[in-house]
Amino acid sequence: MNNRLKVLRAERNWSQQDLAERLGVSRQSVNAIETGRYDPSLPLAFTIADLFGLPIEAIFSRDQTES
Repeated sequence: MNNRLKVLRAERNWSQQDLAERLGVSRQSVNAIETGRYDPSLPLAFTIADLFGLPIEAIFSRDQTES
């Protein structure tokens, strides 16, 4: 899954730790999501979308190689 999390976070001048605290997850989880090593659960994806005031589809998109 592709995502715009790093860009959205940078636009707000938030560190990974800042975002992690806002989401209630670890900084390592934020890093893993940003680098595509981990796809967030649906509840976490909704929390991320709510935090940025965007629909999930504006943040996350399916990788073209996925079926």
